[in-house]
Amino acid sequence: MENADASPIHTVRDSYSARSREYVDLFGTIGSTHPCDQALVRSWADTLTGRVLDAGCGPGQWTDFLARCGSAASGIDLVPEFVDRARSEYPQLSFELGRFEKLNAATGSLGGVLSWYSLIHHAPADIRMPLAEFARVIRPGGALLVGFFEGPAVEAFDHAVTAAYRWPVEELGRELAVAGFEVTEAHTRTASGHRPHGAITARRQPV
Repeated sequence: MENADASPIHTVRDSYSARSREYVDLFGTIGSTHPCDQALVRSWADTLTGRVLDAGCGPGQWTDFLARCGSAASGIDLVPEFVDRARSEYPQLSFELGRFEKLNAATGSLGGVLSWYSLIHHAPADIRMPLAEFARVIRPGGALLVGFFEGPAVEAFDHAVTAAYRWPVEELGRELAVAGFEVTEAHTRTASGHRPHGAITARRQPV
């Protein structure tokens, strides 16, 4: 019988757990994020009403940022060490341990979902599952913001933690459309020494 812990989702969890302290030191504050990304997330959050979920919240810095922007924000992450850190650092906020494929939220109950680099380890064959779950929990008119590694083709590469994927904006936009979203904005950025970055905002369409 195949060991369940050999599945990709457990590989991602275990890989981040093993390097959680290093990750928090390098990326665990909002000060480590690009000012343009902060401006984008802030402007996106300003369009939302209702609860907002930070899916793949890591140690909680973006969840706290959303709360300081005025959103009723909570976070969920696969990695126990990240959730423990987030709860310790931001005790006024709610953080849950869990997976994107089965969110603990009622259908149509959220105003938005932030998925900032939290889908990068999903293989192309698997990405529709979390996108469909985001579509389920976001009410019509609500919004999704996805941050990701951008590239000329959908392809895997050796990420520092575990295998990740690049996506062209157009290809990921098509997957969002299949899930029930309408792309409203797309952004890309390149800088010396950094992998190309992409971000897409999308509105949940009426069912």
